[in-house]
Amino acid sequence: MSQVWLGGIYLREEGGYEIVLRALNHYRKRLKLIGKSPELKNALMFVQIVIQEANKTGPILDQAISKIKNALENPETLNDLQADIALYEKALNCYHSDIQKAQNGTEKFYLELLSGNNEAMTDYKNIKVALEKVNQFS
Repeated sequence: MSQVWLGGIYLREEGGYEIVLRALNHYRKRLKLIGKSPELKNALMFVQIVIQEANKTGPILDQAISKIKNALENPETLNDLQADIALYEKALNCYHSDIQKAQNGTEKFYLELLSGNNEAMTDYKNIKVALEKVNQFS
């Protein structure tokens, strides 16, 4: 008997797509600015490699965002989203970490990264639930 991916139900029926889309968009923005990241200040020899890898991930994020939007309109494609669970996890974890760093206020970079995102503080409380739900099978 095959398992049913409950994460799809969370995304479509419980509105989980909203936080996942915000996390994916944040992750894309974060990767575009990766060269300015405080974590790389002392690792100059790795900056180019990290930037190259970030550039490879951008199109993958765009595809994942499109797939979610498509699945909202065409429920029969919902199970196709299952292939991107690892990407959702990375995006949600990055989003959570950056919100936390912005709250600490130690780096201006994170405050600027999240500027204009009015949902970040609300999302921060819900990211752990989203991580659990996108990984849920029955």
